[in-house]
Amino acid sequence: MMQTLEALGQRVCIFGPSNAGKSTLAVALGDKLGVPAIHLDLLHHLPHTDWTPRAPEEFARLHEEAIAQDGWVIEGNYSRLIPRRLARATGIVLIDTPAPGNLWRYLRRTLFERQRLGTLEGGQDSIKWLMIRHITMVQPKSRAKMLSFTTESGLPFEHVKAMAELNGLYRRWGLERP
Repeated sequence: MMQTLEALGQRVCIFGPSNAGKSTLAVALGDKLGVPAIHLDLLHHLPHTDWTPRAPEEFARLHEEAIAQDGWVIEGNYSRLIPRRLARATGIVLIDTPAPGNLWRYLRRTLFERQRLGTLEGGQDSIKWLMIRHITMVQPKSRAKMLSFTTESGLPFEHVKAMAELNGLYRRWGLERP
């Protein structure tokens, strides 16, 4: 579905698999809209760790504080909190890229891109078999659920199914990669 950026409003959710480009898109959209980009991984995990999760109550509290703002672009899934997020959202971008490319980006980023957008402050990133399994086996099965959340929300949305489409979105909306 081809949406204008204006149709998505000032509170945009970006959903999609790991390593699909959500963080970079969130920063680019936030810059264009003049609203903060919020990376849910940074709220969910403790800084200066190898992705150690916060207590669920603390994450939920940080999530609520983030969505209470007037404008934002929030990237990440964390499906148990999606209904709360969608209740405040004005638009959605669903990135639905294939697992092999996401796996390649995970390996490249973990090994070679220590200072990337959406990474933990002082994080000690390492390749994890659990993450490889998540990208290759769990996330492909979650695609239908994410599409369902998106379409049933009633919000305007953009569905991106390939990296070429994502690159086209940057051009169409006049976004600059950070």
